[in-house]
Amino acid sequence: KVIKMANILEKEISSLEKKISTISMKVEENMNNAVSALVKNDTRIAKQVINDDYAIDNFEIEVEEQCLKILALHQPVAVDLRYIVSVLKINNDLERIGDLVGNIAEVVIYLGEEKKAHVPPAIPEMAEIVSDMLKESLDALFKKDINKAINIQKRDDEVDTLHSKMYKYVEDNINNKKNNYMHDIRFLSVSRYLERIADHCTNIAEDVEYYIKGKITRHHFGD
Repeated sequence: KVIKMANILEKEISSLEKKISTISMKVEENMNNAVSALVKNDTRIAKQVINDDYAIDNFEIEVEEQCLKILALHQPVAVDLRYIVSVLKINNDLERIGDLVGNIAEVVIYLGEEKKAHVPPAIPEMAEIVSDMLKESLDALFKKDINKAINIQKRDDEVDTLHSKMYKYVEDNINNKKNNYMHDIRFLSVSRYLERIADHCTNIAEDVEYYIKGKITRHHFGD
């Protein structure tokens, strides 16, 4: 009976891995599409991003239900328990990233209704780093790569620096009474969304580290 229960648990965890993989791919794809929509000022892609976010929300509920079912029925311990707890938290971060990606798409739609707005250079640079952080944090999870997980946490500072640059850029444009500074304020919102996505990617990396090492080691002060 114990062996049978262990086999069932293994199958449940394997099924959970597939589900978290699916939501991960959807979020990553939607993030890349939102960035593409922003850079190309393409409202068609932006509308698709918003539609796809509904599917992400549904996947998030499925993953959470499966985690809770495994916890209730199998009472996993050690590495299995750490995996379930990590997936529960990562799942929540992925759903929040999905929402923020949807917010970026909404800004693209707003800008598309106006005349073409100039994208400040810090935005594509931020978007590239954040897309990379998302991809790498998910790779770290699926490949159980501790070094990758630690390196992602250090990249968050790059995004924070670029976000500060965006503040300065918009402030200068407002002070110099540049035309279309309202567009710049919209881009500042995008910068804020990207900065928050980077924070969620960092959370994912920290949870991957917890899953692999079995202890909470946030922020790596002094590393």
